[in-house]
Amino acid sequence: MNTANLQLKGLIMAMVSICDAVVEKELLTHQELNAALAKARKAVEDDDDNELSDSNRAAILFPIRVLMLADEANKRGEHFTFSDYAKLVGKLT
Repeated sequence: MNTANLQLKGLIMAMVSICDAVVEKELLTHQELNAALAKARKAVEDDDDNELSDSNRAAILFPIRVLMLADEANKRGEHFTFSDYAKLVGKLT
């Protein structure tokens, strides 16, 4: 696997933990965190960069989708591995 991909995998999972901590510390609610992530997703989806292919846009959205799924799982008291989240994103897109 490309080293950059491994670094992104680590970064995404670190962000999952940070998002969990932000909610646990009651700095944001699950709803507020989800709204912030939805805003990021919408900004990517609405970007009119015509040079981006659908697969490139999906790649940009991938970490946002993982964080959204992780927040939903955290709400239910569940925690998954990166591979689990990647499979879920693949099934949902």
